[in-house]
Parts: sequence; C-alpha cells; structure tokens
Amino acid sequence: MAETQRIQTFLDGAQVASEVFELRPDYRALLMVVHGITPGPSDSTSESLLQEAETSARAELSQHPVTEIAHIAAWREAYKAFGAKPQRTRNSLEALTRRVESGLPRVNRLTDIYNAISVKHQIPLGGEDLDKYRGPPRLIRATGKEIFETTANGETVVEYPDAGEVVWCDDTGVTCRRWNWRQGPRTALTEDTTSALFILDVLEPVSDNALTTAADELASVLEQMSPSIHVARRIIAASKQ
Repeated sequence: MAETQRIQTFLDGAQVASEVFELRPDYRALLMVVHGITPGPSDSTSESLLQEAETSARAELSQHPVTEIAHIAAWREAYKAFGAKPQRTRNSLEALTRRVESGLPRVNRLTDIYNAISVKHQIPLGGEDLDKYRGPPRLIRATGKEIFETTANGETVVEYPDAGEVVWCDDTGVTCRRWNWRQGPRTALTEDTTSALFILDVLEPVSDNALTTAADELASVLEQMSPSIHVARRIIAASKQ
C-alpha cells in the first residue's frame, strides 16, 4: 500500500509547463510507472520485439522518406519551434528509425523493449530508473541554468540547456534534453533496474487511442516478463490542465 501511494503521489506531482503547451497545444505525455520489474540483460523477448519493430519500420521506409513519416515530421516542426535544428538534433523516434536499416541498438532488456515499442508504434518513448529520480518529473522551457550531467570520454561532464529549450527535469537537474533528444546517464535504465518511469510523447496526428495502445503493449510485455509488477499511468494534456 505504501508503494502504491508513493507511485500515485509521484505521478500526481508530474507537470508540463504552460509554456510548453503554448508551443504545441496538441502535445500529450503519457507517464507510466512500473514497479517490481525482474531485472536482466537483453534476452529472446527483447530481441524478438526489436526484430518486429525493424520489420515494421522498414516497410514504412519503403513507402516514405524518414522525414515524411507523419509523426517524425511533426516532431521536426516542434523542435524548430523552440530553436533546435532538426537536421542536427533529431528526436529520439527519428534517430531510432534511421538506425533500422543497419539494426536497432541492443542495450539491455528494458531499453531494448521500450525502443522496440517506440519504433513499432512510431512514438517517442523514454525510460528512466525511478529509484534514481529526485522528485516528480517536470517538462519545462529551460532558463539555461539547469544542470545536465552527461559523459564524454568516460568522464562525467556538466552541460546546460539553451534558454527556452524544452527539457524534462527532476529536483536534481535535467533528465532529458530537447524534449526527447538525449537522456542523461544519471537516471538511465540498467540491467539492475526494478522500478521504471516510461514517458510517451505524442503530437497530432497521433490519437489518444494510438498513444494508449502503445502504452498497453509496453505494460503487457513487462507483465509477461514480471507477472507481479504494479503499473500506474497518467496522461497530461493541455485539456487536462
């Protein structure tokens, strides 16, 4: 009961700043917390999902250039709205879709699973280790003073987002830069993660039904892997503010 209350409090505290909705009133975020995951490395389940996603994306790419796939094109426009150059800074969905021909990355079981769901459903999807979070997630437009810890040449380095950049953050600092471009290593999923936060980002033309369907498949796969998990979710949208 205490864990259930903690998760609900965490989700209730999540926020998307009004300035973000001013950029894209059609933006919606589905936040899903999953507790009690059996940790582990990449396996046959994650491999099968990645292969399915690769097949699906290759079929789509045979019909359209990557930049003309509807949701990728929408995110490119969203990036332009806060000053990012989409040809240099690619949203996570576009970056993964571009890797399909040579093969999606194999990282660890949880990361592989959410990457596969992202590509299959063509929805940007990020995963964070909930136990490494400090306070609830917030999507804001940065002042430029927020701390983002990353790595370079094996060393931890600190970067600062551009003023006006859209970033996910917690009480410690930025967890993901440029909406869904680069996640930080501080909260990254590992082979030891047992509690995770997944964030699914959508713009039009993706419907609420399509968003929920992607989240349902993610939850179903994780439940098959860990039957005793606890799942809670929340959708944040301008209409729900």
